[in-house]
Amino acid sequence: MEFEEFLERFQIKLNTQQREAVQSVDAPTLLLAVPGSGKTTVLVVRLGYMIYCRDITPEKILTVTYTVAATKDMQSRFASIFGWEMAQRLEFRTINGICAKIINAYGNAIGRTPFELVTDETYRSRLLAAIYQDATRQFPTESDLQNISAKITYIKNSMLSPDEIIALGEAEDLPLYKIYRNYCETMKANHLMDFDDQMVYARTMLKKGKELREHFQEKYQYISVDEAQDTSKIQHEIIRLLSGEKDRIFMVGDEDQSIYGFRAAYPEALLHFEKEHPGARVLLMEENFRSDQKIVDAANHFIQKNQLRHPKSMFAARPGAEEVQKIDPKGRQGQYRYLLEMARSCDRETAILYRDNESILPVLDLFERAGIDYRIRNADLTFFTHRIVTDIKNIIRFAIDPKDTEVFLQIYYKMNLYMSKTTAMEACRLSVEKGLPILETALRFCRMSPGTQKNVRDAQSRLKMILHEPGNRAVYEIVHFLGYFDYMEKMHLKTNKAHILESIAKNEPNPIRLLERLDELADIIKSKAYHRDANIILSTIHSSKGLEYDRVFLLDVKDGIFPETVIRDRKRASKDDIKTYEEERRLFYVGATRAKNTLCIFDFKSNATFTTEFL
Repeated sequence: MEFEEFLERFQIKLNTQQREAVQSVDAPTLLLAVPGSGKTTVLVVRLGYMIYCRDITPEKILTVTYTVAATKDMQSRFASIFGWEMAQRLEFRTINGICAKIINAYGNAIGRTPFELVTDETYRSRLLAAIYQDATRQFPTESDLQNISAKITYIKNSMLSPDEIIALGEAEDLPLYKIYRNYCETMKANHLMDFDDQMVYARTMLKKGKELREHFQEKYQYISVDEAQDTSKIQHEIIRLLSGEKDRIFMVGDEDQSIYGFRAAYPEALLHFEKEHPGARVLLMEENFRSDQKIVDAANHFIQKNQLRHPKSMFAARPGAEEVQKIDPKGRQGQYRYLLEMARSCDRETAILYRDNESILPVLDLFERAGIDYRIRNADLTFFTHRIVTDIKNIIRFAIDPKDTEVFLQIYYKMNLYMSKTTAMEACRLSVEKGLPILETALRFCRMSPGTQKNVRDAQSRLKMILHEPGNRAVYEIVHFLGYFDYMEKMHLKTNKAHILESIAKNEPNPIRLLERLDELADIIKSKAYHRDANIILSTIHSSKGLEYDRVFLLDVKDGIFPETVIRDRKRASKDDIKTYEEERRLFYVGATRAKNTLCIFDFKSNATFTTEFL
């Protein structure tokens, strides 16, 4: 079938750049697709073109997607144009789905049962908790476990060396290599593997097993890869091994939209594509069909300043109707008040987007109090179990019950008491024995220096006082007058979570009620009892990837939060710092390009680098 006949028969309309991309089949091709340019349409139509115009057997084509949901969506999109019968002959898989096939094929070939895949996160969390406690002599919080799990994923996906793992751990004052090694050894000893191990084992099998490699290269003669900018180093290598010498690979992505560095995304593969694939073609799709021209122009101007990118220039398919709105919030609290008033009369689809989940909690708190309907995407409970939040809650609990030895032993060294562990343990023992508050016991019966005695008296006085303070004042006292700020600095902990906690506490009459409210908010998020038809959507920018909204508000675009760190002089910055900063810029770019008609950004004036550059 001729190409024009194919387009007419299936009622497909493409622009010039899309037409060129659809017809690129034989040479290795990198398609750089800007936001809203119709990349999924091109991927799907190209599959149809290969089958109907190039007579390629569907079973020879593999399409790799980033998530299981994306595989189902792409198959459905294909079926809506070309029918389910043909869609079922094509293979749509995640990289883990492919790796599972490789591992099973290898096991069948040598007559051995592969390691069991651990799908129960509860088991894995228990294992990580035991290993963490053994390595650090500390009980991990849920947040600590999530951090360690993410680090293990990063290590395996980035294929880091032992020295690189040690350096990664040193940056957080964490015995990461010991934890990682013990975790891997335990999993292997129990004949278990996690999802990241699937890729490690599949890569090894493909590299070492010539027959296995040739089998899959013959099976998958044409490979399409979606969201290539979010694919990790090990995933790129697996795809490279599968594509073989024929190298009929079609990668669709955009390094300007690579925002998963914490999951080991490797956008460098796109920048080096021509070097890695001799004879490769690099094609562009630069027309944005989603957003208003004013939004597109501002976003394009902003991202052009990144250095680690292919030259490309996004343009809009439709003219601009309204300017990007810059709102002066008069402080972070002003954002929350503005959004509350907006929400009271919201009659259009409106997304409030943010960098980190914690940013939305003060807004969610206000919406709940005011009875505002909303939807929330992929919220998590990390904030409530983070070390900072746990510590401040424990200090409040100790103020409520000054005899609680378990809580005291978790916080005494975080309050600038300068009390030794021996003294703390003795004070706890004597407190139980004599039925007295721990700090009073320490002052009456333990030997301490005059300086430590003064610190204990001051803490004793302030702990009594904070119970009668408004919630936000109590948090402020704990951070700034009970020494917790010094502990955060010492441990290199970011202060934003303390600020968020103080914002939530602003609406509570005392710290006891704050503890109750935090539990209530956690239960609200756990229950996911949101209004599906609500006009207001709350989402991290990461969770909004690939989606679009009529109106978008970007929250907390403030130096120190978003971006977390600002680079003023690139010439003096390290390569790693520039890489991290440019990913922050890409995240802002992705957030801005979710808006179809209206984009609103809170402007923190001199403390808003991104807003200033964007507008």
